[in-house]
This record gives sequence, structure tokens and C-alpha cells, in this order.
Amino acid sequence: MNAEMVMQELEALGKERTKKIYLSNGAHEPLFGVATGAMKPMVKKIKINQALAEELYATGNYDAMYFAGIIADPKAMTLADFDRWLDAAYFYMLSDYVVAVTLAEADIAQEVADTWIASGDELRMSAGWSCYCWLLGNRQDHEFSENKMADMLEIVKNTIHEAPERTKAAMNNFLYTVGVSYLPLHEKALETAKTIGPVEMKREKKKPGVLYAYENIQKDIEKGRIGFKRKHVRC
Repeated sequence: MNAEMVMQELEALGKERTKKIYLSNGAHEPLFGVATGAMKPMVKKIKINQALAEELYATGNYDAMYFAGIIADPKAMTLADFDRWLDAAYFYMLSDYVVAVTLAEADIAQEVADTWIASGDELRMSAGWSCYCWLLGNRQDHEFSENKMADMLEIVKNTIHEAPERTKAAMNNFLYTVGVSYLPLHEKALETAKTIGPVEMKREKKKPGVLYAYENIQKDIEKGRIGFKRKHVRC
């Protein structure tokens, strides 16, 4: 399948209701409104195709950009490639659920995520923290430095309430993910979450959201989910 065929297929799969949901979350035209599950048959046909992924990502169409993330070859992408993709990621569903997810399957994931976290830019920081969520939820605990993860928890504790809104959400998710999926620091994450308390997040054209990492970790403790790891990062 070439890019034109994929775009035609995506357009045919688009639903007005899904499109409205994406628009309400910050997406803008062009987009078709394709549910992610509806893309799976096409993914099975195409598998991994970096050249096609680049072509689709460059369209600026939200659905095509999402699809590009699923068929991309993260190990073939460089820091410059990931930076370029992030430059085009204009809202959090692209930065955190396309670019960060794709990066999480690359060998350079931690190195790139660290530069984004240190950038001071809202969506870059959000993507960096989100990438660690995908990594921690999938890779084995021994692949991470316990000291580094502990330092990152301290950064969250000291800065989350003043962080930009989308970064707040990603930091909160990092805290939750350490508490659930990274056993060496489960207790520290729980203690940190308790200290931080509820985190208020302002949202455009919506009521503020309140994030509760401590309560959410507690729920997973009750369900016996501590130590949970995903088999796959990308769908």
C-alpha cells in the first residue's frame, strides 16, 4: 500500500463522532476521526515501513500521523528524526501517544526523553515524561537506574504543582507508573504521591481536572496489579 491508498482507507474508516471527540481534545483539521482499533487490519498488511510512515506523518493529518507511529521503525530513527516528529506534534495526543510511544521502542529512548524533559517546553517535557511511562510499563526493572528514577521522583515532588498543564499530567502519570510498574521504588512512589496530594490541571474550554496518583496506586494495590508490565508498547 502506498501513502495515497492508506489515506483513502483512513478516510473511509473515519466517523464523525470520533472526529468530534478528537477535536474536543485539541486535534485540528485535517483529520478523519478513525478509531485506533479500526486501523489494525491495515497495520497487519503493512507491518513496519519507515518510508511510508515518514510520508504519512508529513501530511499533518492527525489520523495519518497516528497510523505513522504504529508502522514506524523506531530503531531506524535518530534523535533528529524524533525531534522533527515532535516539532510537528501540535497537541498532547500526538506528543504523548504517538511520538513518545514510538520513541519507547527505540534503543535511544531514555537519552532522547531526558533531553525533552530538560527542555522547558510544555509538550516536549510532556513527551519525555510520557516516554518513561511507556518504558517502565514494558521493560524490565533492571533496565533502569534506581538512583535516576529516585531523582526523577524528587523532581516530580518539587515541581509538579508549578509545571505547565500537560507536563503536570505526564509527571503525574510517571509517578503512578513508578508506583505500579517499577518495584524497586514502589514504596517511594507511594510516599511521594501522598506528599504531593491532588494535582489540579487547568484545561481549555473544560472544567479543571484533578489528578490523584496516590489513590490510583492504592486501587492497583487492591487489585494485585503491582509489578504490571505490558507485552507491547504500540498496538
